[in-house]
Amino acid sequence: MSQVEESVTVNVPVRTAYNQWTQFETFPQFMEGVERVEQRSDTLTHWTTNVNGVERTFDAKITEQIPDERVAWTTVDGEARQAGVVTFHRIDDTTTKVMLQMDFDPSGVAETVGDKLGFVKRQVTGDLERFRSFIEGRGSETGAWRGGV
Repeated sequence: MSQVEESVTVNVPVRTAYNQWTQFETFPQFMEGVERVEQRSDTLTHWTTNVNGVERTFDAKITEQIPDERVAWTTVDGEARQAGVVTFHRIDDTTTKVMLQMDFDPSGVAETVGDKLGFVKRQVTGDLERFRSFIEGRGSETGAWRGGV
């Protein structure tokens, strides 16, 4: 099992950053390699990814969701094995630190080598930077889900 931990500071209030993160179907707009995310229930999402020509599908269950604080998940079905949490930390009224921690199990030689070369860490860093650009460019969230899990 491998781990990655990355963060980004975004110039929006914590509520705005959190609300946008709950809009899973928008993830392909800022996450490289994510082709589609379907929200199937309050706690179940279905993912289609394509990284370097390798397509994967999997389901992820939201195991914890506390508005303006955290969203945790784990895969429950499919080809990818991962679990993680994203937390939201108020810096001031207009600034938020978004921290992502993820455990994942690379499968096969190519993924194991890519992991050892830091591919996943660079991918997560890039995705968080694209999230920052996405939410700061909009200035407001595309929607929100304020329920708890």
